[in-house]
Amino acid sequence: MSQGTVAVVAGAGGALGHATTAVLAASGLAVVALDRTEHAMSDLPGTVRKEAADLADPAAVAALIDRIAAETGPPGVLVNTVGAFRPGDALATTPETLRLMLDVNLGPALWLSQAVAPHMRQQRSGAIVHVTARPALEPASGMAAYSVSKAALAHLTRTLDLELRSDGIRVNAIAPQLMDTATNRASFPADVIAHAVAPEAIAAVIAFLVSDAAAPVSGAILPAYGA
Repeated sequence: MSQGTVAVVAGAGGALGHATTAVLAASGLAVVALDRTEHAMSDLPGTVRKEAADLADPAAVAALIDRIAAETGPPGVLVNTVGAFRPGDALATTPETLRLMLDVNLGPALWLSQAVAPHMRQQRSGAIVHVTARPALEPASGMAAYSVSKAALAHLTRTLDLELRSDGIRVNAIAPQLMDTATNRASFPADVIAHAVAPEAIAAVIAFLVSDAAAPVSGAILPAYGA
């Protein structure tokens, strides 16, 4: 992507969103950071435009992306890092947990993709990266609703690739296993965290996927499982 290309990073208040915003801004892209609250994005670089919105609301997402396109420029890159995790066996999954996992892990990916696609189609180019997870590809016990929602996101990524590739829009996903974040360090034992991957390392792969160097890559679900 050329210098000044507008890149939208959703979920910018989280550890991976922070890291992705930083690496894309450092590469010369004009980054617009999205999250539920501006407070979560308060320590992002001053050059980054910050917008608070409910990314699970399709109407709000569409209006926000159109406003960004009018005020900053049409988005050429979308990175969606929005996600949530709730443990639970399949037989114990409640309607509330399933709804939450789908609303957070799948909904924003679809609404954001719908919103940026018309602008990318006009430019005949664009790069979209979603963040799924290893359980989307390799089912794991004890996280049924989460796994299903992330599997749906992986399938959505491949579907978007088929529908948008002819318009010059590349759609890929990256699938981490466990990231080395403060939350995860407090939740998992040291021997598990020892194999976790730094958000900055995942962000570097995302930066590659949206770059011109990855021009031949579309429809990929890229594992990032760590050692």
